[in-house]
Amino acid sequence: MAAAPVWSVDPRTGKQREQVAVEATAQEVDAVVRAADAARAALADRGVRSAFLRAAADGLEAAADRLIEAADAETALGPVRLTGELARTCYQLRAFADIVDEGAFLDVIINHPDATAIPPIPDLRRLKVPLGVVAVYSASNFPFAFSVAGGDTASALAAGCPVVVKAHPDHPALSELVAKVLRRAAAGQGVPEGVLGLVHGFTAGVDLVGHPLVAAAGFTGSIRGGRALFDAAAARPVPIPFHGELGSLNPVVITEAAAAERAEAIGAGLAGSMTLGMGQFCTKPGLVLAPAGAAGDRFVKSLTEAVSAVDAGVLLDHRMRDTFVAGIGERTGLPDVDSPVTPGAGGEHAVSPGFLTVPAERLTAEGAHDLLLEECFGPVTVIVRYEDAAQAYAVLSRLPGNLTATVHLSTREAAGEGRGAEILARLTPLAGRVLVDGWPTGVAVAPAQHHGGPYPATTSTSTSVGGTAVERWLRPVAYQNVPEALLPPELRDDNPLGLPRRFNGRLER
Repeated sequence: MAAAPVWSVDPRTGKQREQVAVEATAQEVDAVVRAADAARAALADRGVRSAFLRAAADGLEAAADRLIEAADAETALGPVRLTGELARTCYQLRAFADIVDEGAFLDVIINHPDATAIPPIPDLRRLKVPLGVVAVYSASNFPFAFSVAGGDTASALAAGCPVVVKAHPDHPALSELVAKVLRRAAAGQGVPEGVLGLVHGFTAGVDLVGHPLVAAAGFTGSIRGGRALFDAAAARPVPIPFHGELGSLNPVVITEAAAAERAEAIGAGLAGSMTLGMGQFCTKPGLVLAPAGAAGDRFVKSLTEAVSAVDAGVLLDHRMRDTFVAGIGERTGLPDVDSPVTPGAGGEHAVSPGFLTVPAERLTAEGAHDLLLEECFGPVTVIVRYEDAAQAYAVLSRLPGNLTATVHLSTREAAGEGRGAEILARLTPLAGRVLVDGWPTGVAVAPAQHHGGPYPATTSTSTSVGGTAVERWLRPVAYQNVPEALLPPELRDDNPLGLPRRFNGRLER
């Protein structure tokens, strides 16, 4: 059977633009993975790794005009958004290069023998080593930052792991262009170009996670697709870590006092957050608990005015558009669900933003309204009107895991009066990032960032954004009573590489 062609498609018209590649066969996936595995030794030198990451950032910046044009043609996200995302991607690559140079991620710990301890302590030296080839599954909604050169790839390369990327079908031409930039950067540092592999096709993605030389995987996408790959990773003869980001409602709680204090500002802020990028952010606030009564009514009025002013827009592909329109139809058909601004079709190729409202009592027990507790990808949010704190907490208790959870407090509540601390305590078990008086869209690339959360937000406790994302692709090894001459240089007493470490219980920098 001939391999299926891979086409670049214009989401504004739904028409095919050009044939980019063909779907990879099992034999081709095998060849790409083996080429990546053969490049492992070239990444052993941390200086080479950091230079490679910086060269990749430089190459992306040099090709920015062409890359942004290709990305916009395949995603319709617009040059402004894509320019910012490319800048974030280059910053992230350089940030991981800095982490590689510093070396603290190796987590070096040295204990000299202590015969007086009970039991006695032998000579023990511990550090972290790369896992091996990492499979990366690109996201549709971030064609730069969560794709071929995105955070999973950057952190895996920083750890010393070659990468094979399964390209997202929504931007195959861009994926090929970015892969070429990274391969040129690799070659410039003496690293085999196979260190960054790229495959296309659904079946290729399944073959990739099952390949015996693949040691771990990173995924950003849907619950259905991510769970299928997660199960496949666990069912292998040798299971592998699968770090998947699957789906998130990102709940928001607005206290009655906060609504009374600034209902209009909160409504306008929510409108901006839920329609940002036409609601195609993994951190879009999809469920908002707002008080019933006059203050809540003011909030809904403000939200109505702000969302009504947002034009219809194009989603990333027609499949997403059709799913969004169908999902809105199911939700608006439920009893007691109103739509002050009805979301849905905004023309043959576009969608219109909007929001739904529902009494909280409809969500405090299992039933048909549980559909409202599922993520709907696109420019829509659900406003849940609660009568009292107990009712709001009852809804929160039924939510799945999330990437983020937000609370808007009054000035007095933020100062420690009222229920602020109590609400935070209820939100913390639900999410990996908890916000006060802000909006979750926008994930800063910073050392303290955590982009993850309880299932189904993610399948592990790790982050995919920030410096600690590198930890996903490492495993610890302890060396016991190994002669100094045989130790890796990272573990020698004289510290020839100048690494941060913990030496006989004392932190050295």
